[in-house]
Amino acid sequence: MNDAAHVSPDHIRSLFAQAMSEMYRSEVPLYGTLMELVSQVNADTLDADPALAAQLRRSDDLQRLDLERHGAIRVGSARELATLRRMFAVMGMQPVGYYDLSVAGVPVHSTAFRPVEAQALARNPFRVFTSLLRLDLIEDEALRAQAAAILARRDIFTAGALELIERCEQAGGLDDDEARRFVAEALETFRWHRQATVSLATYRALSDAHRLIADVVCFRGPHINHLTPRTLDIDAAQAQMQRRGIDAKAVIEGPPRRRCPILLRQTSFKALQEPVLFPDDAGAQAGTHTARFGEIEQRGLALTPKGRALYDALLDQAREGQGSTGGDYVQRLQAAFAAFPDDHDTLRREELGYFRYAATAAGRAEPQALRTRPLEELLAHGLASADPIVYEDFLPVSAAGIFQSNLGGAEQGAYAARANRDAFEQALGAAVADPFALYAQLQDDSLRRLRAGQ
Repeated sequence: MNDAAHVSPDHIRSLFAQAMSEMYRSEVPLYGTLMELVSQVNADTLDADPALAAQLRRSDDLQRLDLERHGAIRVGSARELATLRRMFAVMGMQPVGYYDLSVAGVPVHSTAFRPVEAQALARNPFRVFTSLLRLDLIEDEALRAQAAAILARRDIFTAGALELIERCEQAGGLDDDEARRFVAEALETFRWHRQATVSLATYRALSDAHRLIADVVCFRGPHINHLTPRTLDIDAAQAQMQRRGIDAKAVIEGPPRRRCPILLRQTSFKALQEPVLFPDDAGAQAGTHTARFGEIEQRGLALTPKGRALYDALLDQAREGQGSTGGDYVQRLQAAFAAFPDDHDTLRREELGYFRYAATAAGRAEPQALRTRPLEELLAHGLASADPIVYEDFLPVSAAGIFQSNLGGAEQGAYAARANRDAFEQALGAAVADPFALYAQLQDDSLRRLRAGQ
């Protein structure tokens, strides 16, 4: 087969994201309600803010908005994680960032598989936040060994998926028929199965250690826990959820509401209680499992290391109550973040965030000016534009907050400060990409295109 017959990884990713959305809608009907709600909020927001619509159109963010999703899964072994890396590579998704959730009492560490190039992100920015269980954080030695043995016996990938992954690696791609078969086979890894692989007693023992451990270990595969659409106004979406009687989180995770959104804000509805059959000597014992939930996110400006350091410091201040107004957490958060600039020009000039630069129509009419005049002068005279680069990644504190609220567990401080990136990358079979370097590359590439008058 020659390369001309291969479909692009972007096309395969789009097929997979659509198939995943259809499957999840059938498994969690309330997801369909979320999609309708988010679509209406986004339409209302764009109608009320033409400047935002124009900005999104310039940066190709408008065309991807309705397609945008992120999913979340949890796997139990290095073998599972490494094979997922190969599976996502077929779809043009790379592991980006290392997240230690143990600091917030969740016994996993994670990465995000996602596209990294501007064109691929514009085509379909589908991402999957993928967590690996930290068996070393199970204190009970016998329970730890039992969990490892259970995980060693399962295979979360179909033979067809493994065959097509190898085919892609050897041939350098898949043709359209192979791509569609690959999507169908890969989907089986993420499907919900109500039949547990362990007895109810074993499930309860693992759940007592941590409910997330039971979620990872006791089922045939890493069922998709949530599939998240992107909204342009998460506060409006949260209010709509509550008006519709959806059991939403009380507090939106991430930074407070701002004129210029930064990083990531997330909210969710509480996890569903789903019927499960646990095998026993008599055949099966009925029980329930609570893990899968609905989530909505709002994405803002990607911050530089300087901006992220300021964000982390202000978030710590709000969480500790330092300098607070004496009110609740939302008020403390708003008070703390008064110190974070809230206009794009200041954020850009102080190098707190990453921006995408482009020549305007007036600028393209003056190519010599684009090549020679200072950037600030080009912007001041309307020869160039600067638009925020969207944050494509995640926040460990926010992710842990979503996990905790939907697992019903209290924070477990005993897990604090147990990051182990080397072990995670060894299990993954590759290094994770540095998100800051990726955003810097996007900004630098836009500056080169600007200077070339493109």
